[in-house]
Amino acid sequence: MASRLADTLPERTFQYQNSLPALPVPSLEGSLSKYLDAVHPFASEAEFKATAEIVRRFREGVGKELHQKLLQRAKAKRNWLEEWWLDSAYLEVRIPSQLNVNFGGPGPYLEHFWPPAEGRSLQRSSVITWHTLQYWDLLRTERLAPQKAGKDPLDMDQFRMLYCTCKVPGVKKDTIRNYFKTVSEGPCPTHLVVMCRGRIFTFDALFDGQILTPPELLRQLSFVKERCDGEPEGDGVAALTSDERTRWAKAREHLISIDPHNKTILEIIQSSMFVISLDESKPYSSPENYTNLTAAALTGDPTIRWGDKSYNSIAFSDGTFGSTCDHAPYDAMVLVSMCWYLDQQIRATEGQWKGSDTVRRIPLPEELLFTLDEKAYSDIHRAKQQYLESTQNLQVVCYAFTAFGKSAIKQRKLHPDTFIQLAMQLAYYRLHKKPGSCYETATTRRFYHGRTETLRPCTQEAVNWCQAMMDPACDANTRRTAMLSAFNKHNKLMSEAQDGNGFDRHLLGLYLIAKEEGRPSPELFSDPLYSRSGGGGNFVLSSSLVGYTTIMGAVAPMVHHGYGFFYRIRDDRIVISITAWKSCHETDAASLFNTFSSSMHEMLHLATTSQL
Repeated sequence: MASRLADTLPERTFQYQNSLPALPVPSLEGSLSKYLDAVHPFASEAEFKATAEIVRRFREGVGKELHQKLLQRAKAKRNWLEEWWLDSAYLEVRIPSQLNVNFGGPGPYLEHFWPPAEGRSLQRSSVITWHTLQYWDLLRTERLAPQKAGKDPLDMDQFRMLYCTCKVPGVKKDTIRNYFKTVSEGPCPTHLVVMCRGRIFTFDALFDGQILTPPELLRQLSFVKERCDGEPEGDGVAALTSDERTRWAKAREHLISIDPHNKTILEIIQSSMFVISLDESKPYSSPENYTNLTAAALTGDPTIRWGDKSYNSIAFSDGTFGSTCDHAPYDAMVLVSMCWYLDQQIRATEGQWKGSDTVRRIPLPEELLFTLDEKAYSDIHRAKQQYLESTQNLQVVCYAFTAFGKSAIKQRKLHPDTFIQLAMQLAYYRLHKKPGSCYETATTRRFYHGRTETLRPCTQEAVNWCQAMMDPACDANTRRTAMLSAFNKHNKLMSEAQDGNGFDRHLLGLYLIAKEEGRPSPELFSDPLYSRSGGGGNFVLSSSLVGYTTIMGAVAPMVHHGYGFFYRIRDDRIVISITAWKSCHETDAASLFNTFSSSMHEMLHLATTSQL
């Protein structure tokens, strides 16, 4: 009877957390062999020989010792990587994170019931905020179904970081403050923060234990907007979050030293459910061209977004939406899941609120006013200048490729994600006449607190295929054989990475053990081929599949001469966002998109003729 009852009970969001397998440590032999395979496309014969010798010495010497120590660490921790990854990938990084680390994206609602429209921003914002609060309630009451890969449950821990979470700067290392609790764990903050024209307001999203309705939220947002429209701009303290991390940490310490009330305000912002940014700009976009909206989400006004918050919901005055999120506490799939829920709810309700228009006697929003001195004003000014200079240097394009999509690719029995990755490789090779070291995100959420592993799509097989495509002497058969070989290699690497058998995180672990023990860095990590092939965060193409939904995102390139390349796949189209730094004269995001489009057509043609 008990087991029958268990079968009928709905699954709870976090119910599988304790039964997830520990993150495995791959074999040293396997990881080093995969590493050599990955550097091969970037090496001359002599260079490859030298690297193979360095790898042999590492495997037989210091690498062996470090690997044993890593195995010991893995025995004591269910996820040996978790703290290291958070520190080395995010919290110890000192460059400004708002532009370089955060991810942002456009809301897809303009594709159906919410096309750009004047005077609708606040009304729409109240509806979308209400749905966002419903999602918070699903998480808080653990009614959000746990995600799975087939029958295997995936780790849901990152979903705790979506609400009531903030990164706090430190002089040497940042920290993450997470205030979210499920109902069974205890009370959770329920206030929202609204930013508008450099000013900051807060109000409670619940009244008498009930989530405010859209008409009530509209009353609160209208109050903020009217106040801001009728008075001078605020001090724009939020801009400080866009600065270099150590400078921001010192500026924050200074703020607190001026007046203890400033610390209270910082706590209110940090613990808030999320931030609503009322943005006066009108980044007109369409389903075929999301460029303006994506650029505004990534590089918009720094005085009305708190760069360290896990979620800033941006409402533009033309009735469109975007978001910017700190990447440290979670990976993009958390936000994608939530925004996909929002999109489905808005479609289902035709973007309207169909409930009661009654507005209860709820307290009005309260303004949060920092006490500032001359140094604080100067810090804010400097942060704005730095942000303005760096955002003006970012080129962003976000277009829909509408010739075909997932349906046509699957019809030819090919994997859509691999198809796009290889089209990107070919486009880069065409444009730059050389292979492009590439990072693609692979999820390791099958494991306890798993986040990501690196997949390196620039394989020797991919390069051989690119060369065949560029060689006029190669016939279609040769090209097709080379393409299928590249497909198979990519699919194999993705499967291994998701099973915890990639090599990049393993090498990072070995590097960090040496560092923690005060040993000299092993020569494997100073070998020129290590960074030339992308190691140490030097990938020229930083790419990720955002998913098979309507939700899109974008990131800045990882290196100065690189590209950010995010994409989402639909049945009839692929939407791609590409970023590049304008100050690098070798790269151009628009050219890469155009060349990528040509590559897509060529590949489909090649796959189609193979079926004849």
